[in-house]
Amino acid sequence: MISLINLKKNLIVALLILTLAFVEIATNSQIAIADTATTSATATAAEIFSTNCAGCHINGGNIIRRGKNLQQKALKKYGMDSIANISNLVTNGKGIMPAYKARLSEQQIIEVSAYVLSQAETDWK
Repeated sequence: MISLINLKKNLIVALLILTLAFVEIATNSQIAIADTATTSATATAAEIFSTNCAGCHINGGNIIRRGKNLQQKALKKYGMDSIANISNLVTNGKGIMPAYKARLSEQQIIEVSAYVLSQAETDWK
């Protein structure tokens, strides 16, 4: 039969092991979360566009309103031929285009805006 002292010692050891296990799990979870944030922050503009914009604007088009596409001629026509103007539109949305300020960081919005301009210059090729 296990004595009361041995039982207490075994319980203390078990609690210590469980505590260390929880600390290890919590630490690894924080590292995984940090890795995810870093990966998201370093996503290329093309990936940002593909994930957030291409659903409506695949290859610089617009599946909802054909004339409001991302081709250079349309961008100039609607005053969207600068990073600042595109960034403002992406940030705040307009009409049926939703705002992305809650989904993308300011840096990601600037990067995807620059990407749109560079792609428009090459006719999305």
